[in-house]
Amino acid sequence: MPLLAYIDPRDPLLFVRRGDGIAGIGVAVRLEFRGPSRMREAAEAWRRITAGAVVDDRVGLSGTGLVAFGSFAFADDSDEASVLIVPKIVIGRRNGVDWITRIDGADFERRDSLGPDIHLVLGEPAFDSAAYAAAVADAVAAIVRGEVSKVVLARPLDAELPDGADLRVIARDLAFGYPDTFTFAVDGLIGSSPETLIRSVGGELTARVLAGSTGRGVDARSDAEAALGLATSQKDLDEHAFALRSLLVSLEAHASDVMTAETPFTLKLPNLWHLATDVRGHLADGASALDLIDSLHPTAAVAGTPTADALRLIGRLEPFDRGRYAGPVGWVGADGDGEWAIALRCAQVTGNRIRAFAGAGIVAESVPEREVAETTMKFLPIADALG
Repeated sequence: MPLLAYIDPRDPLLFVRRGDGIAGIGVAVRLEFRGPSRMREAAEAWRRITAGAVVDDRVGLSGTGLVAFGSFAFADDSDEASVLIVPKIVIGRRNGVDWITRIDGADFERRDSLGPDIHLVLGEPAFDSAAYAAAVADAVAAIVRGEVSKVVLARPLDAELPDGADLRVIARDLAFGYPDTFTFAVDGLIGSSPETLIRSVGGELTARVLAGSTGRGVDARSDAEAALGLATSQKDLDEHAFALRSLLVSLEAHASDVMTAETPFTLKLPNLWHLATDVRGHLADGASALDLIDSLHPTAAVAGTPTADALRLIGRLEPFDRGRYAGPVGWVGADGDGEWAIALRCAQVTGNRIRAFAGAGIVAESVPEREVAETTMKFLPIADALG
């Protein structure tokens, strides 16, 4: 991927899909936020920055001009900082058009070729698959008691990176292996997410809800049977309905003419089938992409229903900080437009430590062993990129 040749091997900035997107070089501005108002504060800070900026954008495509990359913590009380990063230089490609955006005339040069492949095995921490299965059983019991209708539980896997590891290699393997997803790298968070939280361009809004999944078959016949089984699974359809309803309710304050299909479709990825629904609408109130993610996060697809109760249950059953896993990741432009995914199929790099995450939606019909298997499949993109 040409964009990778220019970015920092140890701290890459990237947001691409199907070869289109943007990459950042250097740091002109870095802002950190914490707490319940982190996205709201980021939106206000971004308005102040753009109000004082002089932008000469002769290309006029999505992602040209002044942009900031962002990644936000999942939980209000997370120890992990949420960030907005304005690079000194942005290199972009969209619809066959390439461009370079420079801040204050910053310059750059092509870096050396990518480093060697990374080969390591992700291992289970103290919260292992058995502990996760027990947590799923506790969650099902809480659902039966009526505490929540759905809750999403995650588990981590850990490994140590070799000294000087080129993180661009991970992004390259994810982008080539999963071209239809958003491959991202922001402040050490690297992954390939299939789920669009929100895309806002020229007043048009789009989102993609994913909830409900199953593994791919081993041949054409079993693969078709897997897709059909998912499409007719009441457990997965219920889980999907919770997630879709959550998004539509959150969009009401900002969107008009919202359209969505009556039933979800099956989305094929290299390792999984997902139930998916695309949502479209028009921006009704001039909100920026940062305002929108503040309203939308967390969706039922990554938290549960009702949201507040699901978050309390997550805090009780997950003995770790999710950090920025399952939070919004993407970019925002000076005009407020932007693209934001939910940070799934990802890992956080801190020093030489890398921690990957995967989660599953738990409903009354969930079986602990099957949820362990589902999260294992969801680890595959990161595991393969590191294998």
